[in-house]
Amino acid sequence: MEYCPKCGGLMVPQKKEGNTVLKCLKCGYEKTVSNPGAYRITRVTKRSPEDVILVVDREVKVETLPKTKVECPKCGFTEAYYWEVQTRAGDEPATRFFKCVKCGYVWREYQ
Repeated sequence: MEYCPKCGGLMVPQKKEGNTVLKCLKCGYEKTVSNPGAYRITRVTKRSPEDVILVVDREVKVETLPKTKVECPKCGFTEAYYWEVQTRAGDEPATRFFKCVKCGYVWREYQ
């Protein structure tokens, strides 16, 4: 890590015309690097909402999930599939999801 000799700002490595240079983030001062192998240039990838990985897909084969006896709040049937997902911090309990065997209604239970 190097600092700008003009303003004291942080200098970051960048590629410019095939060479590696250090550029100040504040004032734009540039310094040619004598040993480009000593610096690693990384690229930050910004993700859009479409790139988010789905935790629970609508096409999940629920027949492979375990069943339990619990009353569906929508239709009153007493059997549902269930699964757990860690939706909050690791030191808090997981959230339990249920899907009614009869009507397919999905609800959650915080423990």
